[in-house]
Amino acid sequence: MAVSNYQSDLSADEKVLMAVVRAAETFKRVVTATFRRHGLSFPQYNVLRVLDASKDGKSRIKDVCSIMLVPDANMTGLSKRLEKNGFIIRKSDPNDERVTILEITEKGKNTLANIEPERIANMHAMLQGFSEDEKRIFLNNVKRLLKNGRQIA
Repeated sequence: MAVSNYQSDLSADEKVLMAVVRAAETFKRVVTATFRRHGLSFPQYNVLRVLDASKDGKSRIKDVCSIMLVPDANMTGLSKRLEKNGFIIRKSDPNDERVTILEITEKGKNTLANIEPERIANMHAMLQGFSEDEKRIFLNNVKRLLKNGRQIA
């Protein structure tokens, strides 16, 4: 086997940030494979999660966009595909025709329930060996990292 002559020139700061990115990408890749087996993309799954957590399984498309930090234009395509596949219903707000309401269907709820055991298993596998205290500290550190990033963005 050939030995690589590559030697990283990343600073300690870059190594930390790159490790966070790699961990997030690894998790996203693993869960995306799970979602695909159930006919969903990562963003489609997130729409269903938002609706499932909303009062009566319904939410204005604008509110879903806000929660997911997704532009309205992207949400239109996502919601149309979810509706076409029977995961949600799109309808006009009876009080304002300009407002679109998204509602999760039984198929959407059942799909989330079917995904849940594998999603939880994947999370546990990624966090294996971390104590609850370590996870809490890590979460606080990532929140600080995100806050710092917002200040420079």
